[in-house]
Amino acid sequence: MIEKEKKVPAELLCDKIRQAIITAIKNEKGRDIGVCEIDPATETLEIAMRKEVVDEVNDPAAEILVDAARRYDPQVVAGDYVDIPLQKSDFSRIAATNTKNVVRQCIREAERSQLKQDYQNKNQELVTVKVVNVDAQTGDAMVELGRGVLNLPKVEQVPGEVLKVGDLIKVYVAQVDSGDKGRVNATISRTHPGLVRRLFEEEVPEIFDGTVEIKAISREAGSRTKIAVYSADENVDAVGSCIGARGIRVGKVVDLLGGEKIDIVKYSSKPEEFISAALAPADVISVEILDESANSCSVTVPDDQLSLAIGNKGQNARLAARLTGWKIDIKPESGFFEIKE
Repeated sequence: MIEKEKKVPAELLCDKIRQAIITAIKNEKGRDIGVCEIDPATETLEIAMRKEVVDEVNDPAAEILVDAARRYDPQVVAGDYVDIPLQKSDFSRIAATNTKNVVRQCIREAERSQLKQDYQNKNQELVTVKVVNVDAQTGDAMVELGRGVLNLPKVEQVPGEVLKVGDLIKVYVAQVDSGDKGRVNATISRTHPGLVRRLFEEEVPEIFDGTVEIKAISREAGSRTKIAVYSADENVDAVGSCIGARGIRVGKVVDLLGGEKIDIVKYSSKPEEFISAALAPADVISVEILDESANSCSVTVPDDQLSLAIGNKGQNARLAARLTGWKIDIKPESGFFEIKE
C-alpha cells in the first residue's frame, strides 16, 4: 500500500523497516545482536537475536551455553552463532513505540531520497508542471512536479504572464539541492535561458540530434531573446532549421513564451562576423576590433539603422553584447554620434 501511495519501492521500504527493527533490538538489549529478515513474497517477518555459542557465559546478552543453543540448532558447537527467535511479547512497550517511530522516520527518509532522485533526473531539463496555488499578494505560484510541490517565485515568471490554478506550464529545473532537515528542493524558472534552449531542442530535431548546435543565448524574459546557432555540416542551414518552414518551429517557441521575440543568428568563430550577426535585425557596415584582450570593438551602422541597432532602451545592443561577450560601441556611418553599450 505504501509503495503504491508513496511511490517508494517495496524493496527499499523493507530494508528501512529491517534496519529500524535491528536498531530497536540494539536499544532494548544494549547490544548489536539483532537479526531481521523480511520476505515480501511470502509476507513473513522473522526477528531474532544472534548470540555466540560458548562453554561459559560471561555476557548473557550476547552469549549462550552450548546446551541451551542446541534447542534452536542441534548441530551447533562452541564458537558458532545461533539465532534465537523473538516474539512481539519480548519487546517492551517503549521498544515497540521506538520501533514505530524509527519506521516512520525511515519511510520519510526513503520518500525524500526517492523524491531527490526524481528531481535529480530532471535537473537542467524542461518539465511540465501544474499550477496548484497562486499567492494573490506576492504572485508566487505553487506547482506540482512529480510527487512534490515547488515554489515558482514571481521573479522567475515571465513578466506580464498571469498564472491561474490548473494551468499547465513548462519550467526549467535550474538546480536541485537538499535544504534544512533533509528536505529536497528544486529551483525552477521560466526566465532562465536554459528554458529557451530546451524548447528549441524539443521543436528542432537538428538541435536534438546534434546537427545544429546552440552556441550562446542571451535573454530578457518576456521581451526578447537572441540565440546563436551553428552547424558543422555545410549542407545544413542552422538558422533556417531553427526557424522552420514558414516560421513554424520558432513560432511554437514564441507561443510557449507568451509572444517573446526571438532573434536567431548564425554563430561564427570570427568575432567581426559574429558581432555583425548578433546586432540583427540592424544592418552593419563594419566591425573594428579595438582591444582583443579586453573584447572591445567598434561597430559602424547606416545612419537610418542606428536606433534599430541600439534597440528600445538599448536592449538590442545589450543582448548582442551578452550573446557575443564583447563590449560594443555603436556609431552611425556619418560619425556624428557615438553610443556605447
